[in-house]
Amino acid sequence: MLKNTKMNEEKSEIPKDSSSDRPNLKGDWLNFYFLILLYTFQGTTTGLSYAFPIILQNTKFVTYNDQAILSFVLWPFSFKLLWAPVVDALHFQWIGRRKSWYIPIQFLIGILFLFFGNNIDDWLPESGKPNLSMIVCVLFIINFLAATQDIVVDSWALSLLKKNNVSYSSTCNSTGIAFGLYIGSVCPILLSSEYFCNKYLRLTPHEGGILSIKSFLLFWGIVFLFVTFLVIFKKERNKELEEEDADPLKINIIQSYKLLWDIFKIKHMKLLLMAILTSMIGLSTSESVTNLKLIDAGVSKDDIMIITTAMFILKMCLPIFVTKYTTGPKPISLYLQLMPARLLWSIIFALLIYYTPRIIQDDGVVPTFHYLLIGFVFAVNRIMAQIMVTCMVAFFSRISDIRFGGMYMTLLNTVRSIGWVIPNTSFLKMVDMLTFSSCSNGVQNSCSTPYLENICNLNDGHCEAVVDGYYVEVIICLVVGFVWFAVFKKHLKFFESKDRSHWLLDLNRPGNA
Repeated sequence: MLKNTKMNEEKSEIPKDSSSDRPNLKGDWLNFYFLILLYTFQGTTTGLSYAFPIILQNTKFVTYNDQAILSFVLWPFSFKLLWAPVVDALHFQWIGRRKSWYIPIQFLIGILFLFFGNNIDDWLPESGKPNLSMIVCVLFIINFLAATQDIVVDSWALSLLKKNNVSYSSTCNSTGIAFGLYIGSVCPILLSSEYFCNKYLRLTPHEGGILSIKSFLLFWGIVFLFVTFLVIFKKERNKELEEEDADPLKINIIQSYKLLWDIFKIKHMKLLLMAILTSMIGLSTSESVTNLKLIDAGVSKDDIMIITTAMFILKMCLPIFVTKYTTGPKPISLYLQLMPARLLWSIIFALLIYYTPRIIQDDGVVPTFHYLLIGFVFAVNRIMAQIMVTCMVAFFSRISDIRFGGMYMTLLNTVRSIGWVIPNTSFLKMVDMLTFSSCSNGVQNSCSTPYLENICNLNDGHCEAVVDGYYVEVIICLVVGFVWFAVFKKHLKFFESKDRSHWLLDLNRPGNA
């Protein structure tokens, strides 16, 4: 436990709960839009990591195991807790606690975008196997920087907005990240597609897309560098907080890690983290594999991205309309109400995947009614998912201690991220493992290895899936999801009912338990 002076003891007193103050963005609108901008840039970097699985799957030169390797680029978001205390403790006072990190990180991301753009044509050829190693390496570094930036922005949001408006940070997060994900994932795919541009954007057909992936990366590299310069002139703290806390509590790196451990020791914290960590297992297959299975079923990547565009519009607009529910006193209750419906919706996804190859015509044309059906199924799922994410982030913002916002928010968001990426990678790898095939020529051949697949093809046959691993995973996730709901429902409602002071660190209380 920290040894504090009398002055620090006064500062370590638990802040009064201001949850009774009604949210009002008057005088806070500029900060509100500024946070949306910051989260948009975060979403743009992450969006690239969602775009490349679609791009690579369309080339037909990658396996689901390759896709699992590519999914590792998102893992820095799951381990950012390891360096969050360093981000919270080290800074230059004359620059600012948050800008000391945000400015150099944003600059480095811009440089990496330019480097990526200069080499992408060599790493992703029009024909032949892509250079997966280099693509994974660069995306991993970009996401490592973006994860660090995420620590900074999450904690910055707690001090940039007024106390009674802190719950709006979840709206900024959801809207900005969604817009950024759209820019980073959908735009490079659609704008580089000759089919999409000629059908929807051009009056006269031309070869190639309007914008190549290379041009997209170079353009956003320049934008990142330009915005880095503008952030220099932004004030760090809300005037209200500047008056109340002109001299924030100062801690070194060792103390910062000790405080992180003290957060773990808060009563009920371990159980809360366990609930968050396991909350996405039941939803993993429908969220991570469905798009790739639709492409395998015959739907083009361009059509997938058109549908995804509509989903991103929902993601961007929905938080604004549901703010009054997610900023209310019981966001977790709303989260729990939606969980059973979202779990059951995975069955609808499975039926959609099953019937899609049977509906697509022999010439590969997807009927219009089926596009509408796909759009409807995805839209319902996206509405539920976005509301649930916004509810969870709103709860995180409410219980986080503003004095150690970087560590506290990062702890909660990191656990949520781990609960997503590990099942995501695992279930992508398991698709091939749980798929059992046989050769169509009648010869006893399980097609379980590339050699056996080649033997089947040489004998005028082709490998057919007898049991598709995707459907096996849907059943597994459904069972696990409802078990999670039965175990943690009462606990989460209890956590929501606890006063905010329960989750704050009292530096004078031994053990913080």
